[in-house]
Amino acid sequence: MAVSANKLELLQIADAVAREKLIDKEIVIGAMADAIQKAAKSRYGQETNVRADINAKTGEIKLQRLMEVVEELENTDNQIAFEDARAKNPDAQIGDFIAEPLPPLDFGRIAAQSAKQVIVQKVREAERDKQYEEFKDRVGEIVNGTVKRVEYGNVVVDLGRGEGIIRRDELIPREMYRYGDRVRAFIYDVRREQRGPQIFLSRTHPQFMAKLFQMEVPEIYDGIIEIKSVARDPGSRAKIAVISRDSAIDPVGACVGMRGSRVQAVVGELQGEKIDIIPWQPDPASFIVNALQPAEVAKVVLDEDAERIEVVVPDEQLSLAIGRRGQNVRLASQLTGWDIDILTEDEESARRQKEFTERTQLFMEALDVDEMVGQVLASEGFSSIEEVAYVDAEEVSSIEGFDEDTAAEIQTRAREYLERIEAENDAKRIELGVVDEIREIPGVTTAMMVALGEDGVKTMEDFAGCAVDDLVGWRERVEGETKIHDGIFTPFGTTRAEAEEMVLSARLTVGWITEEDLAAEYEEEGAELAEGAEAVAADADAPAGAPA
Repeated sequence: MAVSANKLELLQIADAVAREKLIDKEIVIGAMADAIQKAAKSRYGQETNVRADINAKTGEIKLQRLMEVVEELENTDNQIAFEDARAKNPDAQIGDFIAEPLPPLDFGRIAAQSAKQVIVQKVREAERDKQYEEFKDRVGEIVNGTVKRVEYGNVVVDLGRGEGIIRRDELIPREMYRYGDRVRAFIYDVRREQRGPQIFLSRTHPQFMAKLFQMEVPEIYDGIIEIKSVARDPGSRAKIAVISRDSAIDPVGACVGMRGSRVQAVVGELQGEKIDIIPWQPDPASFIVNALQPAEVAKVVLDEDAERIEVVVPDEQLSLAIGRRGQNVRLASQLTGWDIDILTEDEESARRQKEFTERTQLFMEALDVDEMVGQVLASEGFSSIEEVAYVDAEEVSSIEGFDEDTAAEIQTRAREYLERIEAENDAKRIELGVVDEIREIPGVTTAMMVALGEDGVKTMEDFAGCAVDDLVGWRERVEGETKIHDGIFTPFGTTRAEAEEMVLSARLTVGWITEEDLAAEYEEEGAELAEGAEAVAADADAPAGAPA
């Protein structure tokens, strides 16, 4: 067909395609122009720089050949000499383009087929881009769709203007879907991929349950009640922590609803998953005690640096606190973000007795005293030789049965023991080849230098190259369980903040960073903290019913 024929029909086709695919008409017309350009290149040569323009109002097609103005002509297909260009356009300059009109093009069968492929491809790309733009900002929303097909356990869902996929591991266990079933799911990721946007859906994501509560509980939607954290064992049990910004509204009661109507609506959507609704507390100990419900807790011991807590429960409450296959304590740990160790009262008593015996034995061997003196020191709260050696002498002499002479003798023996250990560690450090320079790092002891040497860290550059995790260890979640990896300084109780200071000091010493770099970083952190404080203040000043 001739390009010039039936211009009105060309615009009608473009308009119909744009409406059907829900894309801009200009994109369709642009795709048609690209197709005509490709066909024209196959007619006039691939090196020819052809431009096709379609008038969006009249449908008129204009074909032009663009010739670059050059000083020395190398390719007559797409270049024109400066003198010739000046003859056509007196204002032409080197690097400009001269447009020459081309005659209307008749499409052959092959050219028409090629043009059709270009149009289809361009329209498909535009459709994918629109779909991605539509869904990329909907991550975190719940969508409703219809099951289109099931492939190897993965469910493909028709969302109307796109397709989403629920992978097998994102389905609640024992859920079965067939073609045509209605399904509700949570959008947790949208990616732009070669075959088009991939919309990943989930029914096991913790935020799926949070969003369901938001839909069922008006107070959550209005921001009066806030969901602080969620932990799920999909299809079995879940815990959700909530807090009310209005003291007159009970967050747990609001989420449960009249006769449990609100929570039952969520339970029904989650295939009978049992849900514990827990009041959130700013105090970690109180929050963790609440999270372990229905078990009763006798005592808690927090280690804030390691974000670890020991919970002591009565013997008859142990199985309830741990839950079936560790489910209750695992969900409580996920909900609070703390590692939780469950001990019975008998186990805690046995552990304390063991620690007492070990400290007594340490004092007996290091200070060369009898068992009674060692027990007295341990019972008075001394846990190390350093404490005995450097505590105020009056504190030791005030112990019942001790006088000033006894206290002085014990402290002298403690200092002599520490000096002997220090000398042994120093000799071992030298033998391992650890340089003296590392001792200048604040907080590093000779015993630490020995540990560094045994791990192959012997120079200041070696130390500067260490990550904080190398020094204090790290934790990782493996199948819901926390696995702890020890670092070089784990036996010395070094905190993460102390390790960071040590590494920074080493890097300053070797010149990897400067004081100016640190100052700039602190200023940036200070600005971020100030912004955060302003946001918190603004949030606190907001009315109780305002969304957070």
